[in-house]
This record gives sequence, structure tokens and C-alpha cells, in this order.
Amino acid sequence: MVRSRDRTRRRPAYRRRPQEFYWLWIAATATYGVGDIVSTIAFLQYVPTIEEANPVVVFALDTFGLGGLVGLKIVVYLVMLWISVTGARDGDALIYYFPPVLLTLVGTYLTASNVRLLWLS
Repeated sequence: MVRSRDRTRRRPAYRRRPQEFYWLWIAATATYGVGDIVSTIAFLQYVPTIEEANPVVVFALDTFGLGGLVGLKIVVYLVMLWISVTGARDGDALIYYFPPVLLTLVGTYLTASNVRLLWLS
């Protein structure tokens, strides 16, 4: 059997290695989705002297409340998921891996930063 080097004929990475795909996005969801949202809500509710620094998040919170924060996170998450799936379909490993890894790193940093702010207050 001869394997084709044509990327359009290969199965996407998320179909060849579904466990990897799921775990990448579980990590992104746990850190960026759950960790950052919960820690942001905690410091906004329990430490009124601390204000959100991100102007986009401030706009979402001021306009739609906590639902705006969650909605904004969901939109960013879905866009990044779409980019990752597109990269997998095109056979581009960088575009496949970059979104979940980026969200995991950003989510970990933001969660740690928020917990630090809670701890110091």
C-alpha cells in the first residue's frame, strides 16, 4: 500500500487521533473556560476594589453582565476550535495545535493571576 503525500486525501488529525484532540480541548476548556471564568467571577464578586483590566471584558460585563463574560469566552473558544479543525483538515499541524495550546496557556496564566489577586486581597 502506497500512502499519498497529498494532504487533501489524508484523514484529518482529529479523526486519526481523536483522544489527542479531545484532551487538547479538555485542557483548554478547563483552564480558559472554567478556571478563568470562575476565578474572574470570584474576584469581581468578593473583591470590589479590584477591577477587570481587559477593556473588551469590561464592555461585555457592563453591557450584558456575567452572561456577557461567558458569551465572550464561548465565542473566542468556538473561533479557536474552528481554526484548529480547519488546520487539521488542511493537514497543517501548527494551526491544528496552536489554538488549544494557546487557550490552555492563556487560561492557566489568567486563572493563576486571578487566584493571586484573590489571595493578596
